Amino acid sequence: MMNDLLAQPHVFWLALGGILLAAEMLGTSGYLLWSGIAAVVTGLLVWVLPLGWEAQGVCFAILTLIAVFLWWRWLNRRKQPPQAEVLNQRGQQLVGRRLRLESALVNGRGNIRIGDSSWPVVADSDLPADSEVIVVAVEGILLKIRAN
Repeated sequence: MMNDLLAQPHVFWLALGGILLAAEMLGTSGYLLWSGIAAVVTGLLVWVLPLGWEAQGVCFAILTLIAVFLWWRWLNRRKQPPQAEVLNQRGQQLVGRRLRLESALVNGRGNIRIGDSSWPVVADSDLPADSEVIVVAVEGILLKIRAN
């Protein structure tokens, strides 16, 4: 059996890649995906190019590191989800949101419509209807806004 593997090393790498990818499907959350892909690519390279076992191991290691590094960069560039601290605090999720007033604020107080809800708002000064505002803070159910 060892003679067969030494005679056709690409079979070993393709089988290893298949096993790692199959194990990944069992739910390892991406840990085996990149090693499995690196093993398959190594198997394809060994099939085309006659490489010694040392070069095969180095090729596998380098491909695994490159794949993991590229995956890590891609994950870091993705948009980050909202912080878990405000997961169930809808008011806190509104901080920083730009909105438009439907009615004027009188004495710095009024209401604003967000989706299907009406929120009480307070500002430092009166603002006319159709003003663009930004939510700067939340106190209970009261949104503090300022003109944008």
